[in-house]
Amino acid sequence: MKKLLYLQIVMLSILSACGGPQGFITEQTPPPIYPDYPGVTIPVNIAPLNFMISDANRLRVNLSVGGLSMDLKGPGRIRIPIRKWHTLLDRAVSREEDITVTILAKIQGKWHLYLPFQWHVTRDTIDPFLSYRLIEPGYEVWKTIQLAERHIETFRERIIADNQLTENSCMNCHTYGNQDPALSFFHLRGPGGGTVLNRNGELRKIDLFAQGMLSGVVYGNFHPGGRYAVFSTNLVLPGFHTQKGERLEVYDRESDLVIVDLEQNMVIPFPDSFAPELRTFPVFSATGDAVYYCNAPQITVPDSIDHLRYDLLKISFDPATGTWGNKADTVVRAAAEGLSVCHPKTSPDGRYLLYSMAHYGTFSIWHQETDLWLLDLHTGETDKLEEVNSRYSDTYHSWSSNSRWFVFASKRDDGLYGKPYFCYVDLQGKAHKPFVLPQRDPQRYHNTLKSYNIPELSRGKLPFGASDIERLYYKVPAEKVSIKQSVDHE
Repeated sequence: MKKLLYLQIVMLSILSACGGPQGFITEQTPPPIYPDYPGVTIPVNIAPLNFMISDANRLRVNLSVGGLSMDLKGPGRIRIPIRKWHTLLDRAVSREEDITVTILAKIQGKWHLYLPFQWHVTRDTIDPFLSYRLIEPGYEVWKTIQLAERHIETFRERIIADNQLTENSCMNCHTYGNQDPALSFFHLRGPGGGTVLNRNGELRKIDLFAQGMLSGVVYGNFHPGGRYAVFSTNLVLPGFHTQKGERLEVYDRESDLVIVDLEQNMVIPFPDSFAPELRTFPVFSATGDAVYYCNAPQITVPDSIDHLRYDLLKISFDPATGTWGNKADTVVRAAAEGLSVCHPKTSPDGRYLLYSMAHYGTFSIWHQETDLWLLDLHTGETDKLEEVNSRYSDTYHSWSSNSRWFVFASKRDDGLYGKPYFCYVDLQGKAHKPFVLPQRDPQRYHNTLKSYNIPELSRGKLPFGASDIERLYYKVPAEKVSIKQSVDHE
């Protein structure tokens, strides 16, 4: 009863701010705002959740928590002042109360009063920086690529690499080690290219290809200690679908794994005692004593591409000697269920392994049915993350350093453009409704022609920018690597 009375007072306050319209329509549904923010859980250090109602001419909004109230208005869009916003967040955390959002919208000359909704604010912060690749969602126009870094507590964004400065070369996505801004890499293709390594305050360019490897390195991940990185080497082929609803397929003709010693510029091949199989998407365990990877048998493609399904395997690794184990164990038997595992990512606390599942294949970003799954490594239980997944591709994920948040790319808006979504995982392992990266102007996602590719969280700002990458491309020769000839096993 008290809560209902409080909400009625809030509504009257909004009506008064609107100049006291005599009649309005009381809706029995939450407001149709974009982005889809109603009912989400957010960190205490996130930027304002600005939003819009597409058909509205005017908006009147009240935000309230713990006796603190804020009235806002706008022409169909609401931009929340950032200082007042953070005051609201702090009040919500200190009082352990939700922020209540009440909206009155003028649509086609009539005011509509919608049911209030809540934002739950948690004191579990998210890493404050996010990097991603800005790229059109089609292979035909890949020559315009930028890597960007966003401060997600505000709206500041900067470009950290721009292929307009490097002869329109292809740039693969940026990857951190330990969510550490002093440890990261990305692949820069072209005549002056190589793997750009940001490590211990030094920016290096390394040619990670040696005689005997299938190809240069592709998908990779850092060892927790920072000395090693594990990569796949892939001979990739594209293919086009003839059936309606499918577009491009990308698959491996051959693929294998290598570990690179970044201090000795030494490549450590996968043990040759293993049968030839397709191995890809490697990632170290949180303790660094094992590598998880996706594995499938060699099959004839493209005729049998829809039968190409990957399981998740695990093999030990000894960082003291830099040697692989001699036995691999199956962690997730996806192929037996008619599914295929991609992109495993271990949480920093070692409890979870987050991965994506598609019906087949290895390039799940092109598969609309791709979903995220969560494996509890302590209990062995799996969660299909029904609260998280959408009808379109949800993949390309990474963790925050406290293991309470992950970010992923989702095409849920239109099936074409990927956008970064954040999801909270509470102490009981429950994943909450995700929300998209807030923008200063909520119309931005409607206006941009770029996908946000492979979002990665970081604890701090990167120590380089686009001009540093331009200099590295033109002025610095790529370091060479050698391959370890004798592979010792544990």
